[in-house]
Formats: sequence, C-alpha cells, structure tokens
Amino acid sequence: MVYEEIQLVKPSLGLKDKALEYRQEHFDFGEQIINGSELFDKITSYEEWFKKVIANASAEAVDPNWVLTDTFFAVRVSDNKIVGIVDLRYQLNDFLKDFGNCGYSVRPSERRKGYATEILRQICLVARKYGLKQLQLSVEKDNVASIKTIEKNGGNYCRSFNFNNEEAYVYLINL
Repeated sequence: MVYEEIQLVKPSLGLKDKALEYRQEHFDFGEQIINGSELFDKITSYEEWFKKVIANASAEAVDPNWVLTDTFFAVRVSDNKIVGIVDLRYQLNDFLKDFGNCGYSVRPSERRKGYATEILRQICLVARKYGLKQLQLSVEKDNVASIKTIEKNGGNYCRSFNFNNEEAYVYLINL
C-alpha cells in the first residue's frame, strides 16, 4: 500500500490532543514503549514532555544526561493526523553508542503503508542538512519490518549487541 504525503512537524502545544490520541493508540495496542518519542510514553503531562523536547533541542538547555535532539511528529498532510514520531540525536553518548542517532514509530492503525520508510527518508534529509555524514540505528533482530525500512533507506548491517538479554543489530546509513 502507498502512504499519503507526510510532513515532519516539531511538537507544539496546539498538537496536544492529536499527540495524546497518538500515544493512546499505542497503549491500546498493548505497546508501552514508543520508539523515537523522547520518552513520550513515560511522561503523563504533555506540557512537561513538550518542555523537555524544547530544552533538548537547544544546545544551551539540553539535559546534561542527554544529547542535542530534535523530535518530530510525522503528520499526514491530507487530514493532519499524526501517523508517526521520530527523533534525531545529533551526537551519541555512552548510553546511546549502541542505540544510535534516531528512533521512530508509526501508530498501529497506519502500519504497513510505507510511513516508516518515508519518515526515515525525511529524517535522513534533516540529518544531512545539519551536517551529519552518517546515521546509526539499532533494531531488535526480530523486528523484520524495521530492518526492511532501514535497508530501503540504504542502511548497512554493522554489528550486533545485546540489550536486556535480546540480540539487536546496528545499521549505518551513509548520508
């Protein structure tokens, strides 16, 4: 199936209701972790999460335990529905050395339509614009859909690592 056009849009207070609906769909689907959401799945207050996202996008205000990060909603142009979320981490710290520069998720009702591939394609353009030469991504070894998404965007397998007793793969995308 072919996706409809999407835009990457920075979170705003005006997107609160749509964002909470997006998050709730993941929870209703039994998913407690929303990859690429900068812990939107853990914080109860949208405003609290929004302040954190804004701070982490600023070199002067970024949490000292985190890295400079931009977070975007993937918004479908035709109806302004949030179909996904992605974050772009501009550098890697010790914690992120296996996880990489970005994470992404697509809402359960919008999967298998090509949105993840397009979200990753667009975040690669953003990364290139900001001078990154390469993106590192990690994926659980059994997440075939995400592996295909990364490979469609030029990702090459680099190595494996273990996280929570699960094997995961690291891929690199040259920008």
